Formats: sequence, structure tokens, C-alpha cells
Amino acid sequence: MQRDPHPTYTAFLGPRRLASGALAEVALALVRARERSAAGEPLVFSDATGSQVDLDLRGSEADVLARHRPASAPADTGAKARGRPRLGVVAREVTLLPEHWDWLAAQPGGASVALRKLVHQALRAGAGRERMRRAQERCYKVMVALAGDRPGFEEAARALFAADLERLRRLIEPWPRDVREHVLHLADPDLEPVAG
Repeated sequence: MQRDPHPTYTAFLGPRRLASGALAEVALALVRARERSAAGEPLVFSDATGSQVDLDLRGSEADVLARHRPASAPADTGAKARGRPRLGVVAREVTLLPEHWDWLAAQPGGASVALRKLVHQALRAGAGRERMRRAQERCYKVMVALAGDRPGFEEAARALFAADLERLRRLIEPWPRDVREHVLHLADPDLEPVAG
């Protein structure tokens, strides 16, 4: 599963969505909204996890942008590094019984290749359940923050965790449009935003 390397965030002021996008864009939108009106404290959420994010909005727009832009990739110097290419491989210790090591050693490509194949199979087998679990968790966090005191919240939460998205949609129909749309967006298990 390939993930978008650019995490997204969404900011709300009360029930109104102020901005969605990269963290720097959202931070800048909040600075500009604060200049227009000082009504209330905005809430910013990671679209990947549903967790609230605190932003440092002090200083000029340039200061805010500089603080919240993602770190840029190191410049390519053209020099070749020595040794194996960087593939994102991480070496860690694995403890297995002797018969497990014997089986792994007999596999084509050796133990590392066999273990990677087993992990990929397990990821594919549980991918649907895992995507639904992540969607439910991120959606519930945002629901609590934005609509925890709204009528029908408890029933909507039950529908969310029962994976009954049609019932969820009906139960939150009376909620403010921006909140309702964002909750339904985050409840979609096919949405795979990258963690920020």
C-alpha cells in the first residue's frame, strides 16, 4: 500500500471548517482567519489519525509558514554512497525456535525474503479490517471533539463502530454540514491519509 507523502490536516472554528490541506497551508489560513475575527479557538486535526494538533501561530505569516512546512529532502550531491543502497531496510532481532529457523533457511532467498513475504501476506489478509479500524478511530476522535454534545452522538458512535455507515449518515444528518461532511469523509475506510 503506497501512501501519499504529504499529510493533510483540517481546521475547524466551532462547526465551520476553515481550511484543509498541508499543515503550513492550514496554519496560514488560521493566521488570516484570526486577523479577520477573534471569535473562538480553532481546532486542528490530523486527517490520518483524527488527533488534535497544536500549531504555533506566533509571528508573521512567513514565520508561521517556516515553522509548519515539512522538512525538505536533502539535496542530491551526485556522490555515490558506499555499501548497499538505502532501501529503507531496518535490521532488528527476531527470536524463533530452531525448527522455525530451519524452515526459514530452506526457503528460496533465505530467512529475510521468507519473512518479508509472510509479513506482506499477513498485511494483505488483514488490510480491510485494519483500514476500517483506523477509519473508526480517527473519525471517533474528531466526532468527540466537534460533536460530542450534539443530539444523536452516542447512537452515531455505535453506528460508526458497527461499520454501519448508512445508519451513521442518517443519524448525523441534523449536524452542521461541515462537521457532517468531515465525519463521513474520515469514516471512509478507503481513505488512506498519511500520518503527520
